[in-house]
Amino acid sequence: MSRPTGRVLTLLELLQSGGTRTVAELAGRLGVEGRTVRRYVDQLIDLDVPVESVRGRYGGYRLAPGYRLPPLMLSDDEALAVLLGLVAGRRAGLTTTQHTANETASAKIRRVLPKHLARRLDTLLESLAFTDQPGEFDTPDAGVLLTLADAVRHRRPVSIRYRDRDGRRSERTLHAYGIVAHEGRWYVTGKDARIGEDRTFRLDRIADARTLPGSFEAPTGPGPAERVLSGFATAEYRHEVTLRIHGTIEQIRAHLPTSVASLEEHEPAAGENRATGRWLRVELRAERLDWLPPVLASLARPFVIERPAELRDLVIEFADRLASYARQA
Repeated sequence: MSRPTGRVLTLLELLQSGGTRTVAELAGRLGVEGRTVRRYVDQLIDLDVPVESVRGRYGGYRLAPGYRLPPLMLSDDEALAVLLGLVAGRRAGLTTTQHTANETASAKIRRVLPKHLARRLDTLLESLAFTDQPGEFDTPDAGVLLTLADAVRHRRPVSIRYRDRDGRRSERTLHAYGIVAHEGRWYVTGKDARIGEDRTFRLDRIADARTLPGSFEAPTGPGPAERVLSGFATAEYRHEVTLRIHGTIEQIRAHLPTSVASLEEHEPAAGENRATGRWLRVELRAERLDWLPPVLASLARPFVIERPAELRDLVIEFADRLASYARQA
């Protein structure tokens, strides 16, 4: 886009924000002289944009009342990006005083979408779950995303070409349960038909997705978001950690969320007084252990390390280091 054309569109955007804009104000915002602003206004008028000239001390330019831009032409990817942004906005609580702005905007977009695309986008939104407030998300292929959403909606098997974190490539047949957005990434969770076990795949690592004939039964039990989080907590890593922590679920989850650790009630040993407090067994897996001592310290709750012994040594070293810092004058 040439710079003059870009400035003409910027001028239109300024006028659309409402009110009367003086020539000096517009010139300052556009970085041009007053006569150039007048030339840009003439170009808008030539495009049948009803720009009105207002005379007087506070005169300038404004759009005629009731003017609206013609319908936008959006590609599939653009429409998908806009609607997903609206979903994230609703999750973040971006609302007006009387109506949810993203809901009205979403309705307007759906009205001008071709029916086939509207159905596919609605299918995606119905299949989507969030584990938390969304931030900056990765960008999976729109075709892959829509194909997986259709497979989730209609319970159809889908063939995917996948690259794992070590770069190994494979082709899988997946019975997809749902699509989940978690901590800036998109995931699809479902049963890997070849091994008969549930798996979670990152969408940005899926090179291609193709719907297959047949169907499968919807699973019972946890929803897609919970399946993804529990999968993270039980994934294969270098270290397996088991702790007992004295506290409530809320106190522990504030530092060790579902995606990191699993919790269960700890049965007291023979002779142990259940009334002395509630202990929970905490299990997690990790590639490294050095991040755990500060987390355990921040809990401010009694804990027992059952395994590994290496973690016990790291906690002692961390405590000694804090003590040496505290003794310094």
